[in-house]
Amino acid sequence: MLVCAAMIWGSAFVAQSVGMEYVGPFTFQAVRSLLGGLALLPVIALLGGKASAEPSPGTRKDLWTAGLVCGLCLFVASSLQQMGLLYTSAGKSGFITALYVVLVPCAGLLLGKRAPLTVWAGALLAATALYLLCVKDGFSVGRGELLTLGCALCFTCHIMVIDHFSGRVDGVKLSCIQFFVCAGLAFVVTFLFEKPSLAAVLRCWLPICYAGVLSCGVGYTFQILGQRDTNPTVASLLMSLESVFAVIFGAILLHERLMGQEYAGCVLMFAAIVLAQLPQKNKGTAGTICTSD
Repeated sequence: MLVCAAMIWGSAFVAQSVGMEYVGPFTFQAVRSLLGGLALLPVIALLGGKASAEPSPGTRKDLWTAGLVCGLCLFVASSLQQMGLLYTSAGKSGFITALYVVLVPCAGLLLGKRAPLTVWAGALLAATALYLLCVKDGFSVGRGELLTLGCALCFTCHIMVIDHFSGRVDGVKLSCIQFFVCAGLAFVVTFLFEKPSLAAVLRCWLPICYAGVLSCGVGYTFQILGQRDTNPTVASLLMSLESVFAVIFGAILLHERLMGQEYAGCVLMFAAIVLAQLPQKNKGTAGTICTSD
Protein backbone atom coordinates (compact mmCIF):
# COMPACT_ATOMS: atom_id res chain seq x y z
CA MET A 1 0.00 0.00 0.00
CA LEU A 2 2.80 2.43 0.87
CA VAL A 3 4.65 1.78 -2.40
CA CYS A 4 1.38 2.23 -4.33
CA ALA A 5 0.81 5.51 -2.47
CA ALA A 6 4.31 6.69 -3.43
CA MET A 7 3.68 5.77 -7.08
CA ILE A 8 0.38 7.68 -7.11
CA TRP A 9 1.96 10.75 -5.48
CA GLY A 10 4.90 10.65 -7.88
CA SER A 11 2.61 10.60 -10.92
CA ALA A 12 0.47 13.35 -9.36
CA PHE A 13 3.35 15.82 -9.78
CA VAL A 14 2.45 15.86 -13.46
CA ALA A 15 -1.21 16.55 -12.65
CA GLN A 16 -0.27 19.36 -10.25
CA SER A 17 2.06 20.92 -12.80
CA VAL A 18 -0.67 20.95 -15.45
CA GLY A 19 -3.50 21.96 -13.11
CA MET A 20 -1.80 25.04 -11.72
CA GLU A 21 -1.53 26.46 -15.23
CA TYR A 22 -5.25 27.24 -14.82
CA VAL A 23 -5.87 27.86 -11.09
CA GLY A 24 -3.96 29.20 -8.09
CA PRO A 25 -2.17 26.82 -5.69
CA PHE A 26 -4.66 27.20 -2.83
CA THR A 27 -7.62 26.78 -5.19
CA PHE A 28 -6.04 23.59 -6.51
CA GLN A 29 -5.36 22.36 -2.97
CA ALA A 30 -8.89 23.18 -1.77
CA VAL A 31 -10.70 21.44 -4.64
CA ARG A 32 -8.46 18.37 -4.68
CA SER A 33 -8.83 17.91 -0.90
CA LEU A 34 -12.60 18.31 -1.13
CA LEU A 35 -12.73 15.69 -3.91
CA GLY A 36 -10.53 13.37 -1.83
CA GLY A 37 -12.95 13.55 1.09
CA LEU A 38 -16.05 13.17 -1.10
CA ALA A 39 -14.54 10.14 -2.86
CA LEU A 40 -14.28 8.31 0.47
CA LEU A 41 -17.88 8.93 1.60
CA PRO A 42 -19.39 6.21 -0.63
CA VAL A 43 -16.64 3.80 0.48
CA ILE A 44 -17.59 4.35 4.11
CA ALA A 45 -21.31 4.03 3.27
CA LEU A 46 -20.86 0.83 1.26
CA LEU A 47 -18.94 -0.77 4.10
CA GLY A 48 -21.74 0.07 6.51
CA GLY A 49 -19.66 2.46 8.57
CA LYS A 50 -16.96 -0.17 9.13
CA ALA A 51 -14.22 1.01 6.79
CA SER A 52 -11.57 -1.25 8.25
CA ALA A 53 -11.58 -5.01 8.56
CA GLU A 54 -10.69 -4.96 12.25
CA PRO A 55 -12.56 -3.25 15.11
CA SER A 56 -11.12 0.10 16.20
CA PRO A 57 -10.48 0.30 19.95
CA GLY A 58 -10.22 4.10 19.91
CA THR A 59 -13.03 6.49 20.75
CA ARG A 60 -14.85 8.95 18.52
CA LYS A 61 -12.76 11.66 20.19
CA ASP A 62 -9.57 9.87 19.07
CA LEU A 63 -10.87 9.76 15.50
CA TRP A 64 -11.71 13.45 15.36
CA THR A 65 -8.50 14.45 17.15
CA ALA A 66 -6.42 12.47 14.67
CA GLY A 67 -8.42 13.83 11.70
CA LEU A 68 -8.09 17.44 12.82
CA VAL A 69 -4.35 17.19 13.51
CA CYS A 70 -3.63 15.31 10.27
CA GLY A 71 -5.72 17.78 8.24
CA LEU A 72 -3.93 20.73 9.83
CA CYS A 73 -0.51 19.14 9.18
CA LEU A 74 -1.41 18.51 5.53
CA PHE A 75 -2.62 22.06 5.00
CA VAL A 76 0.34 23.74 6.72
CA ALA A 77 2.87 21.45 5.00
CA SER A 78 1.42 22.09 1.55
CA SER A 79 1.20 25.84 2.18
CA LEU A 80 4.80 26.07 3.40
CA GLN A 81 5.97 24.05 0.43
CA GLN A 82 4.11 26.31 -1.98
CA MET A 83 5.48 29.48 -0.36
CA GLY A 84 8.96 27.99 -0.37
CA LEU A 85 8.72 27.43 -4.12
CA LEU A 86 8.57 31.20 -4.55
CA TYR A 87 12.20 31.39 -3.38
CA THR A 88 13.77 28.03 -4.29
CA SER A 89 13.75 25.50 -7.11
CA ALA A 90 11.33 22.59 -7.39
CA GLY A 91 14.24 20.14 -7.14
CA LYS A 92 15.49 21.58 -3.86
CA SER A 93 11.93 21.70 -2.56
CA GLY A 94 11.44 18.02 -3.33
CA PHE A 95 14.72 17.12 -1.63
CA ILE A 96 14.05 19.08 1.57
CA THR A 97 10.42 17.92 1.78
CA ALA A 98 11.51 14.28 1.62
CA LEU A 99 13.99 14.79 4.48
CA TYR A 100 11.25 13.39 6.69
CA VAL A 101 13.08 10.07 6.02
CA VAL A 102 15.68 11.31 8.53
CA LEU A 103 13.36 13.41 10.73
CA VAL A 104 10.97 10.51 11.44
CA PRO A 105 13.52 8.29 13.24
CA CYS A 106 14.70 11.38 15.15
CA ALA A 107 11.12 12.02 16.24
CA GLY A 108 10.85 8.35 17.17
CA LEU A 109 13.78 8.73 19.57
CA LEU A 110 11.98 11.60 21.32
CA LEU A 111 8.91 9.35 21.69
CA GLY A 112 10.93 6.44 23.10
CA LYS A 113 11.15 4.35 19.93
CA ARG A 114 14.55 2.98 18.97
CA ALA A 115 15.40 1.96 15.41
CA PRO A 116 18.27 -0.44 14.57
CA LEU A 117 21.42 0.78 12.86
CA THR A 118 20.36 -0.63 9.49
CA VAL A 119 17.25 1.56 9.53
CA TRP A 120 19.31 4.66 10.38
CA ALA A 121 21.79 3.75 7.63
CA GLY A 122 18.91 3.32 5.20
CA ALA A 123 17.50 6.74 6.14
CA LEU A 124 20.85 8.47 5.58
CA LEU A 125 21.39 6.60 2.30
CA ALA A 126 17.91 7.66 1.20
CA ALA A 127 18.72 11.30 1.99
CA THR A 128 21.80 11.01 -0.22
CA ALA A 129 19.71 9.45 -2.98
CA LEU A 130 17.15 12.26 -2.73
CA TYR A 131 19.91 14.84 -3.12
CA LEU A 132 21.10 13.17 -6.32
CA LEU A 133 17.53 12.96 -7.61
CA CYS A 134 16.40 16.48 -6.81
CA VAL A 135 19.32 18.92 -6.54
CA LYS A 136 21.13 19.71 -9.77
CA ASP A 137 22.41 23.27 -9.34
CA GLY A 138 24.16 23.28 -5.97
CA PHE A 139 22.62 23.80 -2.55
CA SER A 140 22.33 26.80 -0.27
CA VAL A 141 20.09 27.70 2.66
CA GLY A 142 17.80 30.70 2.27
CA ARG A 143 14.20 31.73 2.93
CA GLY A 144 12.75 29.17 0.53
CA GLU A 145 14.77 26.30 1.99
CA LEU A 146 13.75 27.23 5.56
CA LEU A 147 10.07 27.38 4.60
CA THR A 148 10.34 23.98 2.94
CA LEU A 149 12.08 22.56 6.00
CA GLY A 150 8.98 23.59 7.95
CA CYS A 151 7.00 21.58 5.40
CA ALA A 152 9.17 18.51 6.09
CA LEU A 153 8.62 18.93 9.85
CA CYS A 154 4.85 19.04 9.30
CA PHE A 155 4.93 15.87 7.22
CA THR A 156 7.00 14.26 9.99
CA CYS A 157 4.28 15.19 12.48
CA HIS A 158 1.69 13.80 10.07
CA ILE A 159 3.48 10.44 9.89
CA MET A 160 3.92 10.23 13.66
CA VAL A 161 0.27 11.12 14.35
CA ILE A 162 -0.85 8.40 11.95
CA ASP A 163 1.56 5.96 13.62
CA HIS A 164 -0.01 6.78 17.00
CA PHE A 165 -3.66 6.56 15.93
CA SER A 166 -3.67 4.11 12.98
CA GLY A 167 -4.19 1.06 15.20
CA ARG A 168 -6.88 2.77 17.26
CA VAL A 169 -9.21 4.45 14.76
CA ASP A 170 -10.82 3.61 11.43
CA GLY A 171 -8.28 4.39 8.71
CA VAL A 172 -10.69 5.39 5.94
CA LYS A 173 -12.74 7.62 8.25
CA LEU A 174 -9.54 9.27 9.47
CA SER A 175 -8.45 9.91 5.89
CA CYS A 176 -11.87 11.35 5.01
CA ILE A 177 -11.88 13.75 7.98
CA GLN A 178 -8.36 15.02 7.30
CA PHE A 179 -9.28 15.94 3.71
CA PHE A 180 -12.35 17.91 4.74
CA VAL A 181 -10.29 19.76 7.38
CA CYS A 182 -7.55 20.52 4.84
CA ALA A 183 -10.13 21.59 2.23
CA GLY A 184 -11.90 23.91 4.69
CA LEU A 185 -8.66 25.67 5.63
CA ALA A 186 -7.59 25.90 1.99
CA PHE A 187 -10.93 27.41 0.91
CA VAL A 188 -10.59 30.12 3.58
CA VAL A 189 -7.13 31.07 2.29
CA THR A 190 -8.32 30.80 -1.31
CA PHE A 191 -11.07 33.39 -0.87
CA LEU A 192 -8.73 35.65 1.11
CA PHE A 193 -5.79 35.71 -1.30
CA GLU A 194 -6.94 34.31 -4.66
CA LYS A 195 -9.79 34.86 -7.09
CA PRO A 196 -11.21 31.37 -7.69
CA SER A 197 -13.17 30.74 -10.87
CA LEU A 198 -15.44 27.77 -11.54
CA ALA A 199 -14.69 28.09 -15.26
CA ALA A 200 -10.95 27.78 -14.58
CA VAL A 201 -11.50 24.75 -12.34
CA LEU A 202 -13.60 23.06 -15.04
CA ARG A 203 -10.88 23.67 -17.63
CA CYS A 204 -8.47 21.57 -15.61
CA TRP A 205 -10.99 19.02 -14.35
CA LEU A 206 -8.85 16.01 -15.32
CA PRO A 207 -5.67 16.86 -13.35
CA ILE A 208 -7.75 18.07 -10.37
CA CYS A 209 -9.80 14.87 -10.38
CA TYR A 210 -6.64 12.77 -10.61
CA ALA A 211 -4.97 14.67 -7.76
CA GLY A 212 -8.17 14.65 -5.70
CA VAL A 213 -9.51 11.13 -6.14
CA LEU A 214 -6.25 9.21 -6.62
CA SER A 215 -3.53 11.28 -4.93
CA CYS A 216 -5.70 12.30 -1.96
CA GLY A 217 -8.51 9.78 -1.73
CA VAL A 218 -6.50 6.66 -2.59
CA GLY A 219 -2.88 7.64 -1.86
CA TYR A 220 -3.28 9.07 1.64
CA THR A 221 -5.77 6.35 2.61
CA PHE A 222 -3.22 3.73 1.56
CA GLN A 223 -0.70 5.58 3.76
CA ILE A 224 -2.94 5.38 6.82
CA LEU A 225 -3.87 1.73 6.26
CA GLY A 226 -0.29 0.76 5.37
CA GLN A 227 1.18 2.37 8.47
CA ARG A 228 -0.93 0.13 10.71
CA ASP A 229 1.57 -2.69 10.19
CA THR A 230 4.76 -0.79 9.37
CA ASN A 231 7.39 0.93 11.48
CA PRO A 232 7.13 4.71 10.82
CA THR A 233 10.78 5.02 9.74
CA VAL A 234 10.44 2.21 7.21
CA ALA A 235 7.11 3.70 6.12
CA SER A 236 8.77 7.07 5.49
CA LEU A 237 11.44 5.38 3.36
CA LEU A 238 8.83 3.56 1.29
CA MET A 239 6.81 6.76 0.80
CA SER A 240 9.92 8.70 -0.21
CA LEU A 241 9.89 6.55 -3.36
CA GLU A 242 7.56 9.34 -4.47
CA SER A 243 10.66 11.20 -5.69
CA VAL A 244 11.79 8.20 -7.76
CA PHE A 245 8.36 7.77 -9.32
CA ALA A 246 8.16 11.53 -9.98
CA VAL A 247 11.38 11.31 -12.00
CA ILE A 248 10.15 8.22 -13.84
CA PHE A 249 6.73 9.63 -14.71
CA GLY A 250 8.29 12.96 -15.64
CA ALA A 251 10.47 11.14 -18.15
CA ILE A 252 7.55 9.10 -19.53
CA LEU A 253 4.78 11.72 -19.64
CA LEU A 254 6.68 15.01 -19.89
CA HIS A 255 9.64 13.62 -21.88
CA GLU A 256 12.12 14.94 -19.33
CA ARG A 257 15.64 13.62 -19.88
CA LEU A 258 17.29 11.70 -17.01
CA MET A 259 20.91 12.42 -16.08
CA GLY A 260 23.47 10.04 -14.66
CA GLN A 261 23.11 11.31 -11.10
CA GLU A 262 19.34 10.70 -11.25
CA TYR A 263 19.90 7.07 -12.23
CA ALA A 264 22.38 6.80 -9.35
CA GLY A 265 19.82 8.33 -7.00
CA CYS A 266 17.20 5.75 -8.00
CA VAL A 267 19.64 2.89 -7.38
CA LEU A 268 20.65 4.28 -3.97
CA MET A 269 17.02 4.78 -2.96
CA PHE A 270 16.11 1.17 -3.69
CA ALA A 271 19.26 0.05 -1.84
CA ALA A 272 18.24 2.17 1.16
CA ILE A 273 14.80 0.57 1.28
CA VAL A 274 16.24 -2.96 1.11
CA LEU A 275 18.79 -2.11 3.83
CA ALA A 276 16.15 -0.65 6.16
CA GLN A 277 13.97 -3.76 5.89
CA LEU A 278 16.66 -6.39 6.54
CA PRO A 279 15.50 -8.72 9.35
CA GLN A 280 16.84 -7.76 12.76
CA LYS A 281 17.49 -9.91 15.80
CA ASN A 282 16.39 -8.30 19.04
CA LYS A 283 16.25 -10.15 22.35
CA GLY A 284 16.17 -13.46 20.53
CA THR A 285 13.42 -12.45 18.09
CA ALA A 286 14.19 -12.34 14.37
CA GLY A 287 12.55 -9.92 12.03
CA THR A 288 12.07 -7.08 14.51
CA ILE A 289 12.27 -3.75 12.74
CA CYS A 290 11.87 -1.39 15.70
CA THR A 291 11.46 -1.58 19.44
CA SER A 292 9.48 0.73 21.66
CA ASP A 293 10.60 1.57 25.19
